[in-house]
Amino acid sequence: MINRAELKNFGPIKQLDWQNLGKINLIIGNNGCGKSFLLKALYSAVRTLEDYKRGDNPDRPDHILLNKLWWTFQAEGVGNLISYTSNADLSFSLTLNNHEFSYRLTKPFRNAISGWNNDVPPRKDNSIFLPAKEILSFYNIILKSRQQDQLLGFDDTYLDLARALQTPPGKDFMDAATREIWTKDDAPKSGCGSWDFQRATSNLIGLIGGEINYDETTNRWYFEKQEFNKKERYAMGATSEGIKKIAVLDRLLKNGYLNENSIIFIDEPESTLHPEAISTFLNIIAILAKHGIQFFIASHSYFVIKKLFLIAQEQKLSIPVLSYENNEWLQSDLKDEMPDNPIINESIRLYEEEVDLAFK
Repeated sequence: MINRAELKNFGPIKQLDWQNLGKINLIIGNNGCGKSFLLKALYSAVRTLEDYKRGDNPDRPDHILLNKLWWTFQAEGVGNLISYTSNADLSFSLTLNNHEFSYRLTKPFRNAISGWNNDVPPRKDNSIFLPAKEILSFYNIILKSRQQDQLLGFDDTYLDLARALQTPPGKDFMDAATREIWTKDDAPKSGCGSWDFQRATSNLIGLIGGEINYDETTNRWYFEKQEFNKKERYAMGATSEGIKKIAVLDRLLKNGYLNENSIIFIDEPESTLHPEAISTFLNIIAILAKHGIQFFIASHSYFVIKKLFLIAQEQKLSIPVLSYENNEWLQSDLKDEMPDNPIINESIRLYEEEVDLAFK
């Protein structure tokens, strides 16, 4: 898991040193403060470490990183990621399982990584970025645009997710998820085969009422659910946005792309989900985190913050929070308190205004 992240002059982020990270980590702030930017910076680094020395890949890590930064941020050039408000270099440092990975981009940028340091052993696990917008409706367009036409437009978070979805679910994992192999008494105490992990996967199925599958004959995704002893199929256009989002996570757990060592980055989990579904979704995230998966969540929803606060209090779980306020990043922990942030303050103000109206 990521233990620490330090960024300087990285796009809109002037300086940030986020320490003592946990299994669930929350980034909050108003639109445009750099939440998604930070997620992508972390994701680019982790995916570089996962691609390096995987299989027979001969590429150097700095070449992998340059390519990843280009296709993930899609700026006019990688050098444009260096903050224009400072003459200093861009620097990035990440500690993963207590091993350091760091690099610099210097001004003037000459299409090369400087100050390169990598002490992280090659990873066999996969991380994924779940964007706010669903991708199933544009799945084939994403693959054609990026893999065949090599065009900018859909960044690497979309391409990586589309590729990850290509693997069909494995039978063994599906059996485990439906508890046909393990029972509560003989299930492992931790990992993907544990009872809680199976229950979380089952809850995903229950939350959406079915699953997504790809039809090779029509080259389309469909949502399928059991109704009256018959499997009904629905086109993606007739399926709600919220169901698509949850079904994607369900698919990645079933096909084995994600395991207990994976890192999942989620941008705006509240997008397209109604409050009850958000609550259940975050409960499932808490269970998956308990069994190893690390989460980085960016949100500007009071409902998400409050639900994670209740989870932290109930489970005595550390949930580090990075909050942007008054042009600086502040750190806190939901295990200790609700952070002081404009999103929370505005929600409280509206509640107090409602109470005042009720007594007039």
